[in-house]
Amino acid sequence: MKTLLAAILLFSTFSMAAVTKEPFGKTSDGRQVYLYTMKNNSGMEVAITNFGATIVSLKVPDRQGKFADVVLGFDNVSGYESKADPYFGATIGRYANRIAKGRFTLDGRQYQLAINNPPNSLHGGAIGFDKRVWTVEEGDSNSQHLSLHYLSPDGEENYPGNLSVSVTFTLTDANELKIEYAATTDRDTVINLTNHSYFNLYGQGEGDILSHVLTLFADKFTPVDLTLIPTGELRSVGTPTRIPAKSPDAAAHAITPFDFRRPAAIGARVNDYDEQLKFGRGYDHNWVVNGNMGELRQAARVVEPRSGRQMDVLTTEPGIQFYCGNFLDGTVKGKGGKVYKHRYGFSLETQHFPDSPNHPSFPTTELKARRQFRSTTVYRFSVAKGH
Repeated sequence: MKTLLAAILLFSTFSMAAVTKEPFGKTSDGRQVYLYTMKNNSGMEVAITNFGATIVSLKVPDRQGKFADVVLGFDNVSGYESKADPYFGATIGRYANRIAKGRFTLDGRQYQLAINNPPNSLHGGAIGFDKRVWTVEEGDSNSQHLSLHYLSPDGEENYPGNLSVSVTFTLTDANELKIEYAATTDRDTVINLTNHSYFNLYGQGEGDILSHVLTLFADKFTPVDLTLIPTGELRSVGTPTRIPAKSPDAAAHAITPFDFRRPAAIGARVNDYDEQLKFGRGYDHNWVVNGNMGELRQAARVVEPRSGRQMDVLTTEPGIQFYCGNFLDGTVKGKGGKVYKHRYGFSLETQHFPDSPNHPSFPTTELKARRQFRSTTVYRFSVAKGH
């Protein structure tokens, strides 16, 4: 009897951890893509499609143990393939974020990329990794990880080198979603990979994220120009930026809107009279993560007060882009018919700095031929203490 019970429990454990696969629709050129779902022994669940190596849903519990899907997205591949998709949940590459005027010089040669975010190149160009069909490593169905691969050929989006990329998603029983990136190239190139999930810890489509409380473990950020390209400066988050002449008394801005070293609501200063916020219509900036690049360390913490859900972000990357959904405007209809209005989601994209190929003082994004790129990010979910 004990042996039978043990066998039942063992089978149950493996069943909870199984990776399931189901059709997720066909692309416009007729290719079938799939949705892969993993569930841990605590009931947390993540669903990923091989179109764009994209996180489609992420279900985590609140303080009452009630689960909600906390990422924005679409019900099938057609939504992700459409031009209306603002990179929901996608793996971004070859180069996440912006490159000024779409130009960079490498090994004495200048490269011109697509200008898909005038006057700059954004998130890999016209057809980035988010719009590619990835190959899935069909491994042990009882595992709690999913590995996806993509070979970006030499000259794709005018980037040099055949770049072989893998992204592995692991769901742990500690309610962590771990993302590991790896890449090799046969020719010197530039690379910057990230995930572009939009989070709402109260639940996708359930209102704005302005009451979420954010902490960024960063003493500096990279100010930008009018087109959201870094100026090259690493500025203290405690240093007031220039305030337009029509603003109220400058004394009211003693705490700058970029200082999240202590927990603060996202909406507390998002409409401040700071020129940096005007450039991006709110937060759309890169923070310099404290600590040593290459070491897994904490970059951010977000708490949603009503549900008590807490998300901690750890990374080996030097930077993290905080974006608060400024360009969501209610025209995008997502999962379950939910309408995504202004600031209904936020992103915390672990990364190298924007436009690094044009800033020698920034950590390099150059990947040498036959060298390996590696990067790790962890999204850890829990219930906030005191809530």
